[in-house]
Amino acid sequence: MLHPEESLTRVLDESRQGESYVNQLPAGPSPKKFYMESYGCQMNFADSEVIASILTAEGFGPVRHWANADLILLNTCAIREKAEQTVRTRLQLFREAKRERPGLLIGLLGCMAERLKSQLLEEELLVDIVVGPDAYRSLPLLIQEAESGQKAVNVLLSREETYADIAPVRLEGNGINAYISIMRGCDNMCSFCVVPFTRGRERSRDTRSILQECRSLFQEGYREVTLLGQNVDSYMYEPSGTEQTPGTAGKTVSFAGLLDQVARISSQLRVRFSTSHPKDLSDDVLFTMARHENICKNIHLPVQSGSSRILQLMNRTYNREWYQSRLKRIRDVLPECGLSTDIIAGFCSESEEEHRQTLSLMEESGFDMSYMFCYSERPGTLAARRYRDDITDEVKKRRLGEIVSLQNRLSLESNRRDIGKSFQVLVEGDSRKSQLDWKGRNSQNKVVVFPKQGKPCRKGEYVNTVITGCTQTALLGSIV
Repeated sequence: MLHPEESLTRVLDESRQGESYVNQLPAGPSPKKFYMESYGCQMNFADSEVIASILTAEGFGPVRHWANADLILLNTCAIREKAEQTVRTRLQLFREAKRERPGLLIGLLGCMAERLKSQLLEEELLVDIVVGPDAYRSLPLLIQEAESGQKAVNVLLSREETYADIAPVRLEGNGINAYISIMRGCDNMCSFCVVPFTRGRERSRDTRSILQECRSLFQEGYREVTLLGQNVDSYMYEPSGTEQTPGTAGKTVSFAGLLDQVARISSQLRVRFSTSHPKDLSDDVLFTMARHENICKNIHLPVQSGSSRILQLMNRTYNREWYQSRLKRIRDVLPECGLSTDIIAGFCSESEEEHRQTLSLMEESGFDMSYMFCYSERPGTLAARRYRDDITDEVKKRRLGEIVSLQNRLSLESNRRDIGKSFQVLVEGDSRKSQLDWKGRNSQNKVVVFPKQGKPCRKGEYVNTVITGCTQTALLGSIV
């Protein structure tokens, strides 16, 4: 992944999608060792922490290198073809290792496992275990099956599973920021997206378990939590009468209500969330953000296209004007709110004029950062069944290049506007480029780099900074 200090403009095109995150837990004393790589979105990384918890409870210990493992797991992404190709390349490598060590088990987990199912067991990749996103609890039994020489698979989707009772084992974290899954699945059925088919129907995790996890993290020294969901704004939980969490028993908890309760845990605990959907982002959420200083003033609101016709083909259920009205409302209620988005270049039948409409929407919106993609047709999606992928790769890449170029300029202009302003920054650790500098993020999710010299502070502290300069990718400042 691009490091935030290197770029606030994150390009997720064919050249970058599928890069991995390798868990770096310290090796434990267990005789059984596992190694895990995670690909794709933040939700996948959060799932990997649940998987690590399940394996640890079964007596497995983590290792830093796959050559020392008895069990190799790849938690996969199916959102782009390139991501799947990357995983297949890794499986080829592990196949060679398995020929030398027949007892080595290889498991494929997550969205790619759900999408390809038994096909993966039939291919010559020596995958022993295939597990979908809703079946991680069955992993210990599947490992036993695989150890007996059987191919083990469980890709059943669930309408209830949220893993609410499993305390995640935090992987590769800095001890300051943590991700918390508040819901699973998606009901939106955007025509380009495979998520509803790989992660199932939408369901919300119980409020009490979310609050308990947030409190525990704060007590352990974490100072920022990010609430995760495919569409967090549609979070809706109705507690049973037996739940005794103050303010929740018998009452339906909306996302705004959940945000409010998490923010009240402590003023020293920052709260972020991702991802919002333009059709569901409510005024209640905006007003809740305005009431609490510790709810970060940053919203990721994917637009995907600036053309109303393309948005209709994408089944996004809003048009250009609706999206612009939501941005105006955000700025009315939260004038200092940071904004980021997702953009797809070259969707089916997109004309040059419609591409220019996307560029003009970006210009008008002034996004601080964008995740930018070339359209990649995914088998089984609505778009794959209904529309022809008729934009050439050459045109897609050229349009993506124009989108990226514009976003680079918008990011730099956004950062320049912050020069002279003061921000509270949560110190996350050393700057990637120099151990003489700290780095952290402000409420708007911008990276701030500032020198250590003269003003002692430490990781996990809040400091006030004044911005003295910037690059396209970060703010440069000093402690006030």
